[in-house]
Amino acid sequence: MKPFVAAVDWGTSSFRLWVLASDGTVLAEARSDEGMMKAISLGFPAVLDRHLGDVGAGADLPVMICGMAGARQGWREAPYLDTPAALDDLGAQAVTIDGQIRDIRILPGVAQRDPDWPDVMRGEETQLLGAIGQGTRSGLVCMPGTHAKWVELRDGVVRRFATVVTGETFAVLREHSILRLALDGQPQPEADDPVFLETVRAVYQDPALGVARLFAIRAGPLLGVRDPAQGAARLSGLLIGMELAAARARFGSIGKVQLVAAGRLEGVYRAALRAVETSVETVDADVAVRAGLLGAARTIW
Repeated sequence: MKPFVAAVDWGTSSFRLWVLASDGTVLAEARSDEGMMKAISLGFPAVLDRHLGDVGAGADLPVMICGMAGARQGWREAPYLDTPAALDDLGAQAVTIDGQIRDIRILPGVAQRDPDWPDVMRGEETQLLGAIGQGTRSGLVCMPGTHAKWVELRDGVVRRFATVVTGETFAVLREHSILRLALDGQPQPEADDPVFLETVRAVYQDPALGVARLFAIRAGPLLGVRDPAQGAARLSGLLIGMELAAARARFGSIGKVQLVAAGRLEGVYRAALRAVETSVETVDADVAVRAGLLGAARTIW
């Protein structure tokens, strides 16, 4: 099949490239840890050209990029679209990288310029565009990750959203707080871990006590009243339970949620949402970002 576009998801710490046919078939792909932070020193053109060469992309193959390559510290800043942001217009707002042999575009992020709730996203808007292409034009969308995004969509328009730093908070507490003494060497819990699910339900019902429950992760094993091996499950349950409660407070209800996720996070969040009696439908995040990049590319090429 003939290559149509090179689709790139360029994150803070990761780089993913797919050569796509016009129908979305993946013809080749490349992945590395050369996200924005490394590309700043290595050079964005050098990183991209090397990976395009590795997958045999021709010099005339256009490139559509989303994510942190369009940040202020990235390759070229792609100005934010302000909420309410119509995602169908995303491709038309892409910026062009000048001085390159091939046609390279970077998609904008989305900004929420509410003084009471300022927020930004880069990359997730492209996943949302892909999800819209699969029928998710309205409703509440959850996109878990280091910085989880909760988005209210209405007929393909981002009305408002909220970022919850659940993943980063877990990492900071596990590695840089007193809780590390109770969590050392423990893997993150599986989706069916009963302690994790029990903790999610408890905190969701009473989120005001969520922060006050954190130190018990250390004190319980110290006093011999809790299994030391349950620390990571309790911490993850506390943080995700507080995240779900925050989403309920922000959006009024999380009775039905479209989950855009992949891998372990998809299973964990699906189980957590079902534990608080939320109806969940899932869109694979990798499929969504490819579909979003392809959709944006079709509006141009």
